[in-house]
Amino acid sequence: MPDSDTAPASAARPFSFAVHDRIEGGLGRTGTITTPHGQIQTPAFIPVATKATVKAVRPEEMSELGAQAVLANAYHLNLQPGTDVLDAAGGLGKFMNWPGPTFTDSGGFQVMSLGVGFKKTISMDAARVADDQAMAAEHERRAFVDEDGVTFKSHIDGTEHRFTPEISMRLQHEIGADIIFAFDELTTLFNTRSYQEESLERTRRWAQRCLAAHAQLTADRSTKPYQALFGVLQGAQYEDLRRKAAQDLGAMEIEGQVFDGFGIGGALEKENLGTIVGWVCQELPENKPRHLLGISEPEDFFTAIENGADTFDCVQPSRVARNGRVYTPQGYFNIPQAKYRRDFTPVQDDCGCYTCANYSKAYLHHLFKAKEMLVHTLMTIHNEYFTVKLVDDIRAAISAGEFFAFRDETLGRYQGRI
Repeated sequence: MPDSDTAPASAARPFSFAVHDRIEGGLGRTGTITTPHGQIQTPAFIPVATKATVKAVRPEEMSELGAQAVLANAYHLNLQPGTDVLDAAGGLGKFMNWPGPTFTDSGGFQVMSLGVGFKKTISMDAARVADDQAMAAEHERRAFVDEDGVTFKSHIDGTEHRFTPEISMRLQHEIGADIIFAFDELTTLFNTRSYQEESLERTRRWAQRCLAAHAQLTADRSTKPYQALFGVLQGAQYEDLRRKAAQDLGAMEIEGQVFDGFGIGGALEKENLGTIVGWVCQELPENKPRHLLGISEPEDFFTAIENGADTFDCVQPSRVARNGRVYTPQGYFNIPQAKYRRDFTPVQDDCGCYTCANYSKAYLHHLFKAKEMLVHTLMTIHNEYFTVKLVDDIRAAISAGEFFAFRDETLGRYQGRI
């Protein structure tokens, strides 16, 4: 970690990615991402700290449970407290007392989630009848796309805001994360093929504008550590569109600026995850990291890693923890169930997390039923530890040449809901 977040960029450790071990017969690999605030050993799960916090858990606890980096949300931080506040504080890491690497997304997800009300990008249960005007039930459209950008209505107070590629880049530079993402339009599985093509071209043009804005902001803010820019690949479930996006962004260069890595985003059905990740990773440069947006289930990690993804983020571990779900190697269960009222064993006997070392299922059950806030902290610590460690163990298995044996053993034991 540099001595100061205002040190000259030349004094900060440069951004880089090195590939180490590979999965025999697959696209997967281990590697090291180097950022101005430290390294990330890949594959790695990146917990989501939406508003500069993983809900209910201190940054120190996230570090203790093994998280290597966190990802915050540019849209939400722009609304509260304002990106100028984070800039004045010395950047996201300083603001939230997180010493390691940080990511921010671009706000592009809100194009879809606020625009049509769908919360998930994977397995959205695609409509069999395409409809470019589809909306989730009981939602109003809060985002409107045009060629220049997106106009949002704040989910907090209804005020109108505007995101363009240039604005997204400025906001993310002010937030100061080590890795930032180009502004993109996220379509849904309901959109027609013709709209997917139109949107993909718009995202390509926005990517060019992001590169140009990033180059200028990097020059203007040369006293700040370098921020790596990742291009985002869309194309839904169409092979030709996905491959085109990877080819276009993989070769894109504007004013001497290229993408430092790539985000694999977009709407897709869960059963097509590995195929789509494979399509884009076959086209992308080998020497740059690939971040898959929005996954956290054990089977998804194995599928995505085998097909070339390096890092992942998802709110799922913390979100379901607040609703009472906990993960174990055998599957997940819901702690509010009556059978845990007198169960004085830990959630997982051989777990290394703080929660399992100190508390029983009966205590967690009591906290949940009593609506005590502590339950959110203890449950989230366990779920984040479980998820981070699973990907760490996959990385170790790749290095040992045992990926497929570890996959079969892990998924053979994991039964989903138990």
